[in-house]
Amino acid sequence: MIDWQPLWLSLRLAGITTLLLFFIAVPLSYWLAHSRQRWKVAVEALVSLPMVLPPTVLGFYLLLAFSPSHAFGRFLDHYLDTRLVFTFPGLVVASLLYSLPFMTGPIIAGFRGLSPNLRAASRTLGKSDRTTLIRILLPNIRPSLITGAVLCFAHTIGEFGVVMMIGGSIPGQTRVASVAIYDEVQSINYSLANHYAIALLSFSFAILLLVYLVNHHFSTSSTLP
Repeated sequence: MIDWQPLWLSLRLAGITTLLLFFIAVPLSYWLAHSRQRWKVAVEALVSLPMVLPPTVLGFYLLLAFSPSHAFGRFLDHYLDTRLVFTFPGLVVASLLYSLPFMTGPIIAGFRGLSPNLRAASRTLGKSDRTTLIRILLPNIRPSLITGAVLCFAHTIGEFGVVMMIGGSIPGQTRVASVAIYDEVQSINYSLANHYAIALLSFSFAILLLVYLVNHHFSTSSTLP
């Protein structure tokens, strides 16, 4: 019989990651879309790096960094009483880094697709950059915000390499659905692995369908007279 705990843990991880990344990605994407700093290209490349970097590479270096036997992990352990290796908080931190480009990509594209006249008109009316962002720009890129959030959520649900390296397979703590599939395959329990795989496949399809439906709705609404 299928154990629903890994699926629930995956949903919990994806939900927390998406929520935290939304508040991180919006100001970061705004800066990347509008800044004229030359070194912003390096920042944008760094943010996008997880999209081309093998997950095991990122997971390996995070494992080294978070390990109490290394400086950063030792600092967290001794001074903050926090351990990120083989814990759920460690999965959250790793997921934030690994899913960041899936949130920022659509949002940056949304900001760059807006007319510069919106910002100029807002400044002419004496609005601050913060007010302009919250009251004017964000409502106009709602489809991009929804797309970024949904893609980030779906991508986190399907993570394997990074979460396996950082969290291992501790039931109730770090054994997410993708890891559960791997464990069942290793145990030659293909039937249970198939149940987990079907659940993730169905959920991923539903997520992508939602993205296309939302984008179709907004594109249709924008073309109506």
